[in-house]
Amino acid sequence: MSNNALSLLGWMFLPNLVTNWTQTLYYKLTIRAGDPSPPPNSPRWQQHRRRIHTLVITLYLLYTIYEADWELQRGGGNFYQSLGVPFHATERDIKSRFRRLAALHHPDKVAPGSSSTSSDDFFIHLKTASDVLTDPAQRFAYERFGPDITGWRHCVTLRDYVWRGLQTQVIPHYGLAAAGLYGLGLLGYLEFGRYWRWVTLLILCAFEAHTVMRPRFPVFVDALVNPLLLRFTSHAPYLPFQVVALARRVAIAIYIAFGQLGPVLQAGRAREAAAGEKALRQNLERLEHTAKFIDADATRLMELEMAPFAGDPEIVNDMRSKLREWLVQNTIRADPMVRDALSRSLQRRRVDAPAGARGNR
Repeated sequence: MSNNALSLLGWMFLPNLVTNWTQTLYYKLTIRAGDPSPPPNSPRWQQHRRRIHTLVITLYLLYTIYEADWELQRGGGNFYQSLGVPFHATERDIKSRFRRLAALHHPDKVAPGSSSTSSDDFFIHLKTASDVLTDPAQRFAYERFGPDITGWRHCVTLRDYVWRGLQTQVIPHYGLAAAGLYGLGLLGYLEFGRYWRWVTLLILCAFEAHTVMRPRFPVFVDALVNPLLLRFTSHAPYLPFQVVALARRVAIAIYIAFGQLGPVLQAGRAREAAAGEKALRQNLERLEHTAKFIDADATRLMELEMAPFAGDPEIVNDMRSKLREWLVQNTIRADPMVRDALSRSLQRRRVDAPAGARGNR
């Protein structure tokens, strides 16, 4: 089974499985013994699951990037590493280095008892690397399309190699990717992040087209990534075709990660919105019941206080007028905003009143 198939199977099963284990372990570590855990599908449980699932997918995405880079390096690196020369080595440096390596690894000079097949293969690999890197057209094509160019027949000039690379690697890859995204979109899949998938695909296609047709390495690779790798790590610097291969794997992993995160985030937001509306309705109903209870209780108390005067209308009317006056004096006029409005009104009357009028002094 290929590594790509294993990676797809991993994306299908591992994130959900690890999320379940991690959430269970999280509750065991953070909830004291005897306290209940959040019930499944409750708002708190959903929030925890969404956060843990996002973290798991992010970590698995980083692992997928590391795995893709490791596979690039495991394949023997590149011809420059095999010969032990830098990317800017001249044709003379490459030939000189090959002659020294040939003197060590030529099949006729292999020690008795060692595997002749492996020595022959390694010497052929060195010879192929030397032939490719000493030919300007093949060197340009190798740096952008990888070791597949050694099998391209009837290619002589740069134009031949670039056109063959576009026909065999660039156009088919992005044509199938665009058709796949469009078809899955028509079937209702990959709804979450659809716009950003297309943007990522277009950016990657433009980057690869720029890389394979320009005479220099991509600026961020040549000026940033490779110098940092050489200065701070033991990692070999990247060639353009390695950057392109890594970018393709990363883009596919990001597409799958979007597909994994989309349903969780959308479902989580929908559940949170529904739970929020339900909680709001419950609070409003509770507030309405409380207001009705307070109103009924106040009415009952008022009737209880007025019970001794129920048979005397004159006393009842007198109490109502006094109660009204008390409310005006102690509630309305005591309000700071009301007092401020009254003072401004009186001040305006005194200023606008004619001389000798009442109220202007």
